Amino acid sequence: MSLVTSAMTWSDGQAAEPEIPAISQAMQSFVEDKEIAGAVTLVVGPDSVEHVNVVGLADVEKETPLQRDTIFWIASMTKPITGACVLMMQDEGKLSVDDPITKYLPEMQQLKMKDGSPVTITIRHLMTHTSGMSELPGGSAYTAPTLEAVAKEYAKLPVMFEPGSEWKYSQTGINTAARIVEVVSGMSFDQFVKARICKPLGMKDTAFYLNADQMKRLTNTYRVMPADQDGPKRLEEATIRILSGGTAMNRDRFPAANGGLFSTADDYGKFCQMLLREGRVGDQQLLSKSAVEQMRTICTGDIVTGFTPGNGWAIGCCVVREPQGVTKAVTPGTFGHGGAHGTQAWIDPANQVAMVLMVQRANFPNSDASKVRQAFGEALMESLDRE
Repeated sequence: MSLVTSAMTWSDGQAAEPEIPAISQAMQSFVEDKEIAGAVTLVVGPDSVEHVNVVGLADVEKETPLQRDTIFWIASMTKPITGACVLMMQDEGKLSVDDPITKYLPEMQQLKMKDGSPVTITIRHLMTHTSGMSELPGGSAYTAPTLEAVAKEYAKLPVMFEPGSEWKYSQTGINTAARIVEVVSGMSFDQFVKARICKPLGMKDTAFYLNADQMKRLTNTYRVMPADQDGPKRLEEATIRILSGGTAMNRDRFPAANGGLFSTADDYGKFCQMLLREGRVGDQQLLSKSAVEQMRTICTGDIVTGFTPGNGWAIGCCVVREPQGVTKAVTPGTFGHGGAHGTQAWIDPANQVAMVLMVQRANFPNSDASKVRQAFGEALMESLDRE
């Protein structure tokens, strides 16, 4: 597959960049309309870059332009990486996604339904949002210093429904799964992600905690303010909730497996490429083929899942079953995840292509259904159709 004429793989910053003009034009229009401050868009094949474009600003007030290596809070795009970590441990025989969580976390034995009925929650339930586990109150959700500490707090909460019977998006479940990874690997989750995902993939700017150089490249977050008596439609700076008022450098918070990672378009593109290559990185099989299959195979049956219609859930990933609305242009079987502030990654095995969208807007009515994401997908698929 090649959408553009280019022999490039990863850019050295000097060669001409491949570009799909329709994607670039769509993103430019959203910037001009003040729907977003800026965007980095990337399309990759298994071993190639097919499109990259950077438009708009990282700091509106200072008029600082976005760069290709600008760092974004990717929020729930962390979840597929967590899924990969869980499945790595399964590949090594250290767990099974069908194991009860009490096998690794004895404190979870106190989990019960509101009426006191006992429950059996598996790792699969955690990773597909079917566990029924409750959330901590907003103000205390991200203040614990470690996953071990926060998991003990989760164990005190009631279970909302019989595990496996319903779908309810669960930050608690994903973080509990990450705590299990810590237990079976003997590593903190942030160190596990760094050593087992980021290092072999060359994802040098993906981390739960940024260093000083990376902080300089972190984009501001904005929310859209509609036109009113104070003036026309505009962008206003916003905050990142998981930081609880701190900065991305602070380490006094647990590595939030549900949405704590910061990354760049190129870094996340490398993760997507690994999945397109059935888990392979060079000569290394980072994930087994069967593990990748579990990340793209719906295992929630006919349960209705969110946040947009026509989807099901696999291990750590949303899977498009029946394209419609925001996903109408993508291929059935496309899988991936979005983030609260508008980021998105879709991996399309049928067309052997993945798309990565990096934006940073806090108040989309539904970031999973945003017109920015839809326009990106439609422009890409139109380009594929012309081939």
